[in-house]
Amino acid sequence: MAKPRLVIVHRRTELQELLDRHATRGQAEFFLRTRGRTIQDVQERHDRITGALGMVRAAVPAEWRHAEVERADLNRFLLTPEDIIAVVGQDGLVANAAKYLDGQPVIGINPEPGANPGVLVRHTLDAAAKLLDAAAVAGPERLHRQELAMVTARLDDGQELSGLNEVFIGHASHQSARYDLTEPGGRTESHSSSGLIVSTGTGATGWCASIALERGGRALPAPTDRWLAWFVREAWPSPLTGTALTEGVLQAGTTLSITVASDRLVVFGDGMEEDRLTASWGQEITVQVADRPLRLVV
Repeated sequence: MAKPRLVIVHRRTELQELLDRHATRGQAEFFLRTRGRTIQDVQERHDRITGALGMVRAAVPAEWRHAEVERADLNRFLLTPEDIIAVVGQDGLVANAAKYLDGQPVIGINPEPGANPGVLVRHTLDAAAKLLDAAAVAGPERLHRQELAMVTARLDDGQELSGLNEVFIGHASHQSARYDLTEPGGRTESHSSSGLIVSTGTGATGWCASIALERGGRALPAPTDRWLAWFVREAWPSPLTGTALTEGVLQAGTTLSITVASDRLVVFGDGMEEDRLTASWGQEITVQVADRPLRLVV
């Protein structure tokens, strides 16, 4: 059996991104100053995050392998079944990583307690180090995991994409999206809207919650519930398009079908627009509860 590998997932700090954009520290400092900020604040946050990464590296058990990957490179990184994923950063980084996983356990590590909500990055640096020590002694299979439901959108050509919070289907430039929607009960309606979202329980406190609130509230799933909530955004009534089928639920094993009726629509998950699927006229998109949940170490 291959030795476990700890894959440390992180994203570039604001300071690193500023230096990428402005080339020199002086130019970055001038840019921040024109916006009423100081580079010292950015430097301090950079130091906290890089310090946290150093502590996680130091906590890797001696007999384990380890690798690191930035958020932007996740779609090109080759994961293996024996990997354990350590996400160091904000809650959203766990969602960004989730779509590329296939059952690997995820340890969410919060490098800035008090600055991050810690819904998905639940572990302090000290707690994460203890988890890794325990896993080295008892085996990674002893890590206690909570299974969080995910959502999968699949095109009729076999391409698919998953999200931990939600998937969005709509026009690439947020113009009106034209499509025919078929809900699990078989009812169908043509729509012209600003797109639709299908949300898990993890995403039900964000984008989905704001839409549900505007519509008077409805029951939304919990993170471990294997059902989804879906909402059409700003459906437009016309002689050819309706507004009757604009929200509902998707139980496990059922599907929501969308047939594209415009030049193209895009599908992306968890706000990552750059990593998306494109569906052209006549293609069918089906959305359902994902077969594979996110296994979050708790």
